[in-house]
Amino acid sequence: MTETNAAKQQDRSAGDLVVEVIETSSLGDRSYLASDGEVAVVVDPQRDVDRVIAAAGRLGVRIALVLDTHVHNDYVSGGLELARLTGAEYGLAAADEVPFDRRPLSDGDAVELSPRMQVRALATPGHTYHHLSYALEGQDGPVGVFTGGSLLFGTTGRTDLLGEQHSEDLARHQHASAQKLAAILPDGAQIWPTHGFGSFCSATQASGDSATLGEQKRLNPALTLAERDFVEQTLAGLDAYPAYYAHMGVQNTTGPEPLDLREPVRAEPEELRRRLEHGEWVVDLRSRKAYVVSHLAGTVGLGLDGPMVTWLGWMIDWGAPITLLGESREQVGEAQRELARIGIDKFAGTAVGAPEQLAADRGQLRSTRTATFADLAEAMDGGSPAPEVVLDVRTHNEFAASHVRGAVHVPLYELKDRTGEIPAGVVWVHCGSGYRATAAASLLEAADRPVVLIDDHFGAAAEAGVPMADAS
Repeated sequence: MTETNAAKQQDRSAGDLVVEVIETSSLGDRSYLASDGEVAVVVDPQRDVDRVIAAAGRLGVRIALVLDTHVHNDYVSGGLELARLTGAEYGLAAADEVPFDRRPLSDGDAVELSPRMQVRALATPGHTYHHLSYALEGQDGPVGVFTGGSLLFGTTGRTDLLGEQHSEDLARHQHASAQKLAAILPDGAQIWPTHGFGSFCSATQASGDSATLGEQKRLNPALTLAERDFVEQTLAGLDAYPAYYAHMGVQNTTGPEPLDLREPVRAEPEELRRRLEHGEWVVDLRSRKAYVVSHLAGTVGLGLDGPMVTWLGWMIDWGAPITLLGESREQVGEAQRELARIGIDKFAGTAVGAPEQLAADRGQLRSTRTATFADLAEAMDGGSPAPEVVLDVRTHNEFAASHVRGAVHVPLYELKDRTGEIPAGVVWVHCGSGYRATAAASLLEAADRPVVLIDDHFGAAAEAGVPMADAS
């Protein structure tokens, strides 16, 4: 998935202030750079801070303050490193105990960056206990608020990342925090959340690309529901989140190491074969369309045409050796950058080229049979070969909403440890669009299971005549 390395279009609704949006689409997050034309504040930067520095350089502004809304659980923060590189102050909640120097901020604290711009910390617990939002204030008062994992577009940040035992308490806090923002800020204030663009930090699917506080008052459950109803709805909607989240808070609390994107050592074909024979993670970064045509046996198909970083980080045993295979050095470099954002920055090696160039011998090459849901419908109706197993690798919530009648359900993030549970026979595997199913098919092939990859959108299943089960 190609990153938006440049900042998005400037948000000019902030009066005389300019807010640049820096997307990290693979993780579903946004970072922000707000300036008055001379100085700037950066909120929730990702680890690869060169993108932020480039945006500041393009605008000709000096970064004077870097802020994190909370100790992040879904990525390694670049806040501390950006402050080191630019000489800016680094601000974080005073209640977060960290071993490095930072400006401790509490509810109501204001930081003046210039006579034209200041930010005010607002305690908004819910996503975490010490979460802060930051109101951006111009000469005429508040123009917007950086809400982090508090108030998102049409939803809020999830409340279970500190442990399920805190979920209900934090959900109550989340509701109160949203109500607080609505009470103290004007309806015209822009909302600039960090999460909610595909991030698993979002309690439910966010909606829209921009919003004002007044708009959210009409549609956001945190502002339209009573506390009890909001809490029940929030807790009912929570599903599993990536396993690597367990490591992000630790790194962010101790202080992340500077980023190193130098090219790892190259692995020759014989070395690749040895690693594959030992069951190591060798990740093919090409698109799934290319992967199914030809790949090395035992590789895992997680292309950059989808959220590779989320699913690899979720599936691997933390610290396991990883080798990256790409069509070009640029492709491998993009994967390095994405994985570094979740703290994976040490690799066993890389290799560049087509599968035919990376194979030690022709016997290593494999292809994967693909099908559509129309093909599955025909096979289930007596066609040949009849599907002996239909495997659904979507999440629990997706499966509960609708699924193929008789399908076996094993979420992708559990599959590598549960392949032995899949019934014998040819496995027809699907997900929501084909991306996760490709990764699943590669895991099944590595376990010597015959597989058919359904590379199709799940929404087409019923229309194609696939028998569906009622929602549970």
